[in-house]
Amino acid sequence: MKTRLLEILICPACLPAEIPLAVTLRRQDKDEILEGDLRCDKCGGQYPIRDGLAFLDIPSAAPRQQGIGYESPRALASYLWSHYGDMLNDPEASDAYSQWAALIAPTDGPVLDIGSAVGRFAFEIQDKCDFVIGIDKSESFIRAARELLTRRRKVISLPEEGKLQREVTLQLPEAWHADNMEFIVGDAHALPFRSGIFACLASLNLVDKLPRPLQHLIELDRVARRNDAQALVSDPFSWSLEAAEEHHWLGGKTSHPFAGRGLDNITALLRGDQQALRAAWQIERQGHVWWKIRTHANHFELIRSCYIKACR
Repeated sequence: MKTRLLEILICPACLPAEIPLAVTLRRQDKDEILEGDLRCDKCGGQYPIRDGLAFLDIPSAAPRQQGIGYESPRALASYLWSHYGDMLNDPEASDAYSQWAALIAPTDGPVLDIGSAVGRFAFEIQDKCDFVIGIDKSESFIRAARELLTRRRKVISLPEEGKLQREVTLQLPEAWHADNMEFIVGDAHALPFRSGIFACLASLNLVDKLPRPLQHLIELDRVARRNDAQALVSDPFSWSLEAAEEHHWLGGKTSHPFAGRGLDNITALLRGDQQALRAAWQIERQGHVWWKIRTHANHFELIRSCYIKACR
């Protein structure tokens, strides 16, 4: 983890209080903390940094689930392909991340990619900002993103059929540098950053995957600048009981709160119609991007992700 993050980090468990974290360094290489611990002196929370990877989600009594769900090798391969398939010269790949990145205007401040998964959007916009941070709850995804960040390449095992796999090598473009980027493990419901820090924030294909999507938007708004800020929210609004209880959905139902379509409800939230956020956003643009994810050589999902680009 880059040392420059220390000045903006807070304890996610103590929110809404913003308690800075004390650091214990064990191994450091220039501006990179390789081994250490972050500690909250108020609640006693401990946030480890191991092999350069910072774990800044709220500590849980339950151990991290390895090898299942988003932590499974199959899910990792699917997301690596969905993010970088075009760079592997796969004719089935989409250019969704370059389309999303094109919606972002250059800014003189830091950018936060919430739910960054394996990092493509963060890489796409790193030349448009001072610094970009990708944050995701999946350790597997963030490890892959940091491997690309530090090693510039990654061997990917793509499922072909049944137990058959095909290895491909992803090499990042030389134009993508690592000096102004970082990826950390964290929770979209409790972002470990001080308020009013970020000049631009993105939430791509995340809202309908969260147990409490409104809390995610409140957190996105909290860490955004009050002025001179951009926000990009894009989602297919595939509401499901597996992800969230129905009363937490922000659309896709006839009952209140948030009856109707998710796109309309999130637009209203950003505009300040429901006064859930600190300050209103102006809706700059709406549209959709076609995003594709691969399960194996003969199975793909094509998803229409509807976006709202806002500013204030």
